[in-house]
Amino acid sequence: MNKLSQEVIAGNRSALARAITLVESTLTEHQQEAQSILQDILAHSGQSLRIGITGVPGVGKSTFIEALGKHLTAQGIKVAVLAIDPSSEKSGGSILGDKTRMHELSVDDLAFIRPSPTAGSLGGVAKKTRESILLCEAAGYEVILIETVGVGQSETAVHSMVDVFVLLMLAGAGDELQGIKRGIMEMADILLINKADGDNLIPAKKAQAQYKTALHLFPHNPNGWTPQVGICSALEKQHIDQAWETIKAYRKWTQERGTLQSQRQEQNRYWFHQIIKVRLEEDFYSQHQSQIAQLEQEVMEAKLSPSQALQQLFQ
Repeated sequence: MNKLSQEVIAGNRSALARAITLVESTLTEHQQEAQSILQDILAHSGQSLRIGITGVPGVGKSTFIEALGKHLTAQGIKVAVLAIDPSSEKSGGSILGDKTRMHELSVDDLAFIRPSPTAGSLGGVAKKTRESILLCEAAGYEVILIETVGVGQSETAVHSMVDVFVLLMLAGAGDELQGIKRGIMEMADILLINKADGDNLIPAKKAQAQYKTALHLFPHNPNGWTPQVGICSALEKQHIDQAWETIKAYRKWTQERGTLQSQRQEQNRYWFHQIIKVRLEEDFYSQHQSQIAQLEQEVMEAKLSPSQALQQLFQ
């Protein structure tokens, strides 16, 4: 086991940050070192509670994560936050400003916050988030919170790496039942109506009742769990304790029925096939750059249709 692996397992936050940087790097030598570290720490991972947090932009994901994180660290629970920042399609850059949005949690000795760029990956989840989860677990973090971009599209990627999926909603933002894609609602284990304070408390309770009714129309969860709908105010830190109790209740439900272990096994299988697809795509493009560039030009000039160009390429 190399020195960096030992430091990560010992809970050294600087070592953890360096290890995640290696995992996220695209340089070949960094990737080789990252794989060595992941092999070293694998036996020390898998013991945390992995929580995915999603919702439309502006719903208060960062504020909720900070409130929940502070609630947990006050109990002596070590919390890691993997916050996913959207990358610009034009420049490829990201703001990576989550530490400024979670200023209280960012200075908490029991918390570790790591913003990562999406780099164009599906569902607003960084390509290396799964490996980062393993590193955080090996470093002794008991709860891993994964914040997605919340683009309102497919959140399959984050759903495929967490134990519980929490969807934050808003009341009074138009037709509540049309406010977010049905597919995301079907994946959610817990729905929370955020910003339930002041004049918005009554609309939040009304939205809570509407969602409870709507969820009865959705397919049942294979593990038998009925998605719970709650209200909270992350800004005022109200009902955060109730949200945490609901999350723990879901984990206990899956543990008692043996579905947590089978879910993680299925997630590992899914991720194995995903990285096969990524590797095949990378290898294919690198080996056929010149042919692809030539056919691409003909497609752009309308000399060939994309399907004709594809056929020629594979021939």
